[in-house]
Amino acid sequence: MPDKHISSQFDADLEHLSSRFFAMGGLVESQLTDAMNALSRFDMRLVEKVIDEEHRLNSMEIEIDAECNNIIARRQPIASDLRRLMAFSKGITNLERAGDEARKIAKRTRKISNDPAGRNLDIAEIRTSGQMAGTIFHDALAAFARLDTVEAARIMRDDEAIDEQYRAFVRRLPAYMAGNPRVISSALDYVSIASAIERIGDHAKNLAELVIYVVKGKDVRHLSRDRLEREALDD
Repeated sequence: MPDKHISSQFDADLEHLSSRFFAMGGLVESQLTDAMNALSRFDMRLVEKVIDEEHRLNSMEIEIDAECNNIIARRQPIASDLRRLMAFSKGITNLERAGDEARKIAKRTRKISNDPAGRNLDIAEIRTSGQMAGTIFHDALAAFARLDTVEAARIMRDDEAIDEQYRAFVRRLPAYMAGNPRVISSALDYVSIASAIERIGDHAKNLAELVIYVVKGKDVRHLSRDRLEREALDD
């Protein structure tokens, strides 16, 4: 009976931790959506909303990490339970950093909003990559919730598409800036935005790697993309 009580308490601890983790993930999703909408409309209300949420996000990271450490110390879990707790601890770091990138997008948007020439620059690749990043970040959280390694493998493939959009935007900028010197400052701000979106994709990929770590017990962070996918799909 005591063992059953301890097990149910541990399950309750994990459930509470999971709820806090996905609440944090939802906040980051909201930040990214707001940041991209702010960029699309140069909406300063959304810009300030994204920036102001930094303190809340930082507090959530500290509180969830403390809760992870407390559970590990009290329950001394092993095997998959320990891996899941470690994944939560590492996952919140990626959530917080993705939130940092959303805030960078908002801050650069605020700068560009003061430059009429910059506001009219063609940023089709940035809009596309932002939509992609939002999708794979959402899917990474869903894969994390379901511990779905098949979905995790797909996310890793999709992250490459975001990288290509970033490279495409950077490739065409020099010629554009040469013909339009007035937009150089804003063009560089857009490069920072594109880079921030690319890094959000990386954080989504990191969350997907943690899914494989929990389910398979393998650290796949430094494997090639093909090898990583094989590990994810291998029964």
